[in-house]
Amino acid sequence: MTYTLTVGVLGTGIMGAAMARNLLRSGHTVRVWNRSTDKAAPLAADGAEVAANPAEAVRHADVVLTMLYDGDAVREVMREAFPAVQQDALWVQSTTVSLDDVDSLGAEAAEHGLVYYDAPVLGTRQPAEAGQLTVLVAGPRARRGELTPIFDAVGARTVWLDNPGDATRLKLVANSWVLALTHAGAETLSLAEALGVDPDKFFELIAGGPLDNGYLRAKTGLVRDDKLSPASFAVATAEKDARLIAEAGRRHGVRLDLAEAGAERFRRAVEQGHGDKDMAATYYASFDN
Repeated sequence: MTYTLTVGVLGTGIMGAAMARNLLRSGHTVRVWNRSTDKAAPLAADGAEVAANPAEAVRHADVVLTMLYDGDAVREVMREAFPAVQQDALWVQSTTVSLDDVDSLGAEAAEHGLVYYDAPVLGTRQPAEAGQLTVLVAGPRARRGELTPIFDAVGARTVWLDNPGDATRLKLVANSWVLALTHAGAETLSLAEALGVDPDKFFELIAGGPLDNGYLRAKTGLVRDDKLSPASFAVATAEKDARLIAEAGRRHGVRLDLAEAGAERFRRAVEQGHGDKDMAATYYASFDN
């Protein structure tokens, strides 16, 4: 990297905190804000400036990075931040939001003189902490080079797309596959146990063949080893993403039965008290309590 930037990070949950730390390790100046200050405060030990509000976090920033819960949260927080953002700053919007939100947030960026990049990421806690995310980015070509140091700090791969919305579309498609695999593993494990089948026998059966899958083994392993906390990707967030996927399908004339059913499984797991656990806790939705 040949130069450093000042980055305002809004949202320091699992992903945002990890991204902020990797930006700091790469020599960038980082200011962070989170609605729950206890999630932002530990980043001070890594060299971040912890801001009292969104406006303070983005003042004089070259880049604003949003990693919040959903589109409504992004909209609310950025409306607090807009008055303090410098003209022509780059806004990297990494929250997974709806396609309508991509458009409306982009319009608000233009109204306030920001250059908007639709930039969701693929990966969970471990790759985020290791700076090994895959960043999907869509936005103006002219200033992409200015963002290269940011994406190099947080990710192992950057996939450039043309127009805002393209990156979120690809993210929703990828997440539909990830969530379907998660549910499939959870239901397979719960069925094996209900039928008195040793899960190890199932894994021996598929070992080394086309049905074997490292992700299946990893997610079911979290359940079997009781390692669902801390979450790599929480049930509550997975439910939100599942509903975004189902909605996108409906809006484009596609019936996504698995996504709809998967969102309902996640909802039941949340009601059972597993919302903060890893999304593999969809396993518990197979049971009444």
